[in-house]
Amino acid sequence: QAQLVESGGGSVQVGGSHTLSCAASGYRYCVGWFRQAPGKEREGVAAISSVGGSTYYADSVKGRFTISQDNAKNTVYLRMNSLKPEDTAMYYCAAAEYGCSSGAILARATYNSWGQGTLVTVSS
Repeated sequence: QAQLVESGGGSVQVGGSHTLSCAASGYRYCVGWFRQAPGKEREGVAAISSVGGSTYYADSVKGRFTISQDNAKNTVYLRMNSLKPEDTAMYYCAAAEYGCSSGAILARATYNSWGQGTLVTVSS
């Protein structure tokens, strides 16, 4: 099973930028970043296919967040710009080891391995 370790969480000011990293071992068809705010459902925010590098974004972060990968380092990044208070959440990366379809790439059910999460707090 894939192992994932997130890093880079912290406190950021509104309008600022921040980058999260996800070190991933094991084969995966795609990697996604999810977030969960207190009292809310976990939602997919960005995903990337391991072969080809196609990227997908939730409407709430499109144009502000960028997902990328460095296959040589087995690391997936989430660059977050123009951060808002509503971006405050625990961020998780996840790997899909059994397949990915573009139609469900931001769905939790696509992913079978999860990291422990890293907290991002956006404040003014």
